[in-house]
Amino acid sequence: MARLVMKFGGTSVADVERIRNVARHVKREVDAGHQVAVVVSAMSGATNQLVAWTRDASLLHDAREYDAVVASGEQVTSGLLAIALQAIGVNARSWQGWQIPIRTDAAHGAARIADIDGSLLIERIESGQVAVVSGFQGIGPDNRIATLGRGGSDTSAVAIAAAIGADRCDIYTDVDGVYTTDPRIVPKAQRLSKVSYEEMLEMASLGAKVLQVRSVELAMVKGVRTFVRSSFEDPSAIPPAGDDTPGTLICDEEEIVEKQVVTGIAYSKDEAQISLRRVQDKPGVAAAVFVPLADASINVDMIVQNVSEDGTLTDLTFTVPTADYDRARKVLEDAKATIGYQILQGSVDVAKISVIGIGMRSHAGVAADAFRGLASRGINIRAITTSEIKISVLIDAPFTELAVRTLHSLYGLDSN
Repeated sequence: MARLVMKFGGTSVADVERIRNVARHVKREVDAGHQVAVVVSAMSGATNQLVAWTRDASLLHDAREYDAVVASGEQVTSGLLAIALQAIGVNARSWQGWQIPIRTDAAHGAARIADIDGSLLIERIESGQVAVVSGFQGIGPDNRIATLGRGGSDTSAVAIAAAIGADRCDIYTDVDGVYTTDPRIVPKAQRLSKVSYEEMLEMASLGAKVLQVRSVELAMVKGVRTFVRSSFEDPSAIPPAGDDTPGTLICDEEEIVEKQVVTGIAYSKDEAQISLRRVQDKPGVAAAVFVPLADASINVDMIVQNVSEDGTLTDLTFTVPTADYDRARKVLEDAKATIGYQILQGSVDVAKISVIGIGMRSHAGVAADAFRGLASRGINIRAITTSEIKISVLIDAPFTELAVRTLHSLYGLDSN
């Protein structure tokens, strides 16, 4: 017998029939003798509608009232799933974040979890009752509902799994696991049986949409074994939770016996490049560039610096999210006198391609192979960044799919 947290996203609970399907997945685990807590998202499209109504009511709305409105989507789903479970003979009860309680900080709309008291949940699930928890929400220091922002339901599930000492947190989604790359680009992409926390964190931050970054970070910190699987498979056709269940386990590196040099290829088209040409190379210049961007809450990713031969001038190239491109240019134009650059150039027609693998730590030549492979396809590299388990290159966006396919084949990731 295991203690499980099962999390179902918006597409998995999009309508009442899909909620009934989710109930059958939960019943399968209960019938196998497992103790179960379930975390649910709002029905697909519900949160967007609630947000739109809030904005229609007032563009300058109170963040606390925004949370009161938006959190209702998950509350509806948890109640409906509890009803569907009861209808098929499963003892179930819905829970809101404040009832557990999930305590958060005061940042309404983007709150972070501060603490969870799992004792009452443990008591209920040990008695045989399924706890159906509304994801994406908790209770703030002001004793009001606080929502967790983007990726909140995944984060709720992992945090609850840690709080109740769950053996595993199963994330049910519209795909059957984590793949070596996007199967829509590379039909030969393989489903991975295991991925380390670090690799999944890189994949999530670099464009893979299976899990949100916050939930992977929390799983790594708390040591929560997390399993990605499909909710659209026939619940009666797959076995209860176990080592032979189809999907991808995200776990500690020590659990992975055969470590691949390269685990996967990720890509992101949400990139914009900015270059500052002929900047005086002196102390404080980098701060003059990046502090104003940080003050404007603009995240900077890849940074490349080229210093002139005489050491007096430098070029700075970096990337920002596409949505922040115009705002970043405005910040830099306003700070031109302080920075002292001569030319500001930029492009939104770029993409970031990343090679990820914990095996890179012990293998040389991985980067050289990537550069050689891209060059053989006539793909120019604009910028390069590396870490212990990742190589990222910035290229022209029209070459994205060719680059992904080239690198996927180069590192032997294509299925037979």
